Amino acid sequence: MKGNGAIELIAVSKHYGSTIAVKSINLKIPAGAYCCLIGPSGCGKTTTLRMIAGHEVISEGDLLIGNRNVTELPPVKRGTAMMFQNYALFPHMTCMENVAFGLRMQGVAAPERTERAKEMLARVHMEKFADRKPDQLSGGQQQRIALARALITQPSVLLLDEPLSALDPFLRARMRDELRRLQQELGITFVHVTHAQDEALALSDIVVVMEDGVIRQQGTPEEIFNKPRSRFIANFMGGQNIFKGTVSESSPAGTLLGRGPDSFLLPGYGNATTGEDLEFTIRTDLISLGEQAPGDAKNGQIPVEITTVEYLGLWVRIVATTDDGKEITLMKTESEFRQAPVRRKEKFIAYWKPEHAHVLA
Repeated sequence: MKGNGAIELIAVSKHYGSTIAVKSINLKIPAGAYCCLIGPSGCGKTTTLRMIAGHEVISEGDLLIGNRNVTELPPVKRGTAMMFQNYALFPHMTCMENVAFGLRMQGVAAPERTERAKEMLARVHMEKFADRKPDQLSGGQQQRIALARALITQPSVLLLDEPLSALDPFLRARMRDELRRLQQELGITFVHVTHAQDEALALSDIVVVMEDGVIRQQGTPEEIFNKPRSRFIANFMGGQNIFKGTVSESSPAGTLLGRGPDSFLLPGYGNATTGEDLEFTIRTDLISLGEQAPGDAKNGQIPVEITTVEYLGLWVRIVATTDDGKEITLMKTESEFRQAPVRRKEKFIAYWKPEHAHVLA
């Protein structure tokens, strides 16, 4: 590994004429961390990755890798390697030749680069395919060769542009495990662009959510999923229901939204003012259904009618509609559903523990 793989972006922007693709972002990624950049199409995540790689010129700001300011350096002098979405393997070369290509460009002697290429092929479990051409490989096998080619130059940072998007779901899960294993074994900083929420949550030490060229939130997968800062992040990451109400009472002990039996209690949240509108989230797996709510669910309940029941194998997805037309999604394990099945058009009380509520900024 070449040098310290810590990355720091300081007020980095990217302009394309009058269009601002990335707007003065600040980001620190510790050496040896796995960081996923995630967000909708056009949010600036791939542009950010390409600026780190040196394939896009930074319009404003500075980029540090290790202790060096690499803002003006070409890609080959940054200690980074990039794995492209389409893998970009040379079709006329064997797997061995593809993997050894970076060493060849560095002037490494043939015996050494062959030996190192063999070692790298073994690391990605592709040694048996050394003499095959890329068109003789499956998508997953091509990805392993592209990964080996990127890693053979011992970069301090590996940059991955949606590397799993072309794979089928089963293979995607296997390669996700492979990426994490390699990253942990090699201790290299990985920066991975994806639009898949499950991918980001499964792989990352740090998740960075982007929208409109800015970073909306960064943190551990648990923080991003359980404590989204905004409606956008809660909707984008999924797994949350969003409720809203008007503050009727607030004290250091908590806040009450609305009045009467349909009010919502937010314990521990005392920063509200009377008359203010607030939004809060409840995870889809933390909402229950019953003929009535138990006593400990007081001020965390709402009447609903079941509109959709979807069997998904390990999970059952239930959609229920409130009296005012709002849809609520509930996720139940198959065993939970079998113990208390529900059907379309049945009416229940949806309830939750107030302490499971998370207030959105």
